[in-house]
Order: sequence, then C-alpha cells, then structure tokens
Amino acid sequence: MAEVGGWIWERNLRSFLELLSHYVGYGFDATDWETVALGVEATDDERPDGWYSYPLAGEQQQVEVRLARAVGGDELMVVVKGTLTPELTVRADTLLAAFAAG
Repeated sequence: MAEVGGWIWERNLRSFLELLSHYVGYGFDATDWETVALGVEATDDERPDGWYSYPLAGEQQQVEVRLARAVGGDELMVVVKGTLTPELTVRADTLLAAFAAG
C-alpha cells in the first residue's frame, strides 16, 4: 500500500475527486458527490477520528481517499492510499498540487 497526501482548497474537492476517479477507472457521479459532501462536513484534521474515508474502486485500481477540513481555514487535507502505480502516484500528487494553487 502506498500513499500520497497534501491539501487542496475545499472548493476544489469535487473536481479533484472526479479527475482522480477518472484515473482509477471509477464513474464518480452525483450520488457519490452528495455522499462525500455530507461526510466531509463534520471532519477535523486535528482529531485522529475526525477524518472521512471514501473508496474509489475502478476495474483495475482501487484507492481510499481520506479527507478532513483544516480547523479555521478553507483547506482540506487529503490522503490517497491504495495499490498506487507509479503513474497514479504522479497523477494524484499533481492533482493535489494543482488544486492547492490559487
């Protein structure tokens, strides 16, 4: 199991998950988004039990995305874990960097 982590602006979460899902081969839809949006509401990155996890299971790859709001900010902490290929590792890391910008 490998893991990539960082932070993104919370407003970018849906786009982040849609693109990551595409790379995993999972069809992220409106129901997924509603579930994640509700799950993230009560998160807190300063509490070990304050994180929300959501699986993205494609035909070839499966990852778990762990999410938690940064206390007092608009940032969202993100950890992507799973059997990450080198290509998926780079893509997840690039998505984190892109969605943390501006």
